[in-house]
Amino acid sequence: EWLSLREPADRAARDATLLARAAQVAGPEPVVLDLGCGTGSTLRTLGGHLPDTARWHLVDNDPALLERAATEAPGRATVHALDLRDLDALPLEGVTLVTASALLDLMPTEWIAALAARLAGAGLPFYAALSYDGIMRWEPELPRDVDITSAFNDHQRGDKGLGPALGPDAATMAARIFRDAGFDVH
Repeated sequence: EWLSLREPADRAARDATLLARAAQVAGPEPVVLDLGCGTGSTLRTLGGHLPDTARWHLVDNDPALLERAATEAPGRATVHALDLRDLDALPLEGVTLVTASALLDLMPTEWIAALAARLAGAGLPFYAALSYDGIMRWEPELPRDVDITSAFNDHQRGDKGLGPALGPDAATMAARIFRDAGFDVH
């Protein structure tokens, strides 16, 4: 339910130029691999920019979320219940674009570096969106807002099962890691 509640805000937060660029680099016969697909928010958002023939590989570790996400592209989605620790298990064959939304800030530096190396080795473009940057604005402002933001940022940097997450540093670090791996980062 929480994912559904946040989806309109997430959709509004996506950069339209980057979204259009992702659709373009996916090619005329797109096959998209969505990491940590959840209920299919990226499929719903990006799918509107792709041909109706676009095929999807949806990756998550939650079978219920995978089942829900697959309903967004009937007959065109293959679900993969995978542990993202095993990047070698990603079904990259035939894929033209890899995506991840609201995921990189939950991952450690080493995982992002391994992902960048795996995708660079396969020559695949990557579209990542919705990484939390540590900035909060409160209305109305209250004296303890800074404490709440600090506590949240500390929590974001906690171990989510793969080691300490980058949290609010993810977007900056991921850009550097992917650039170092040879990607053209926008």
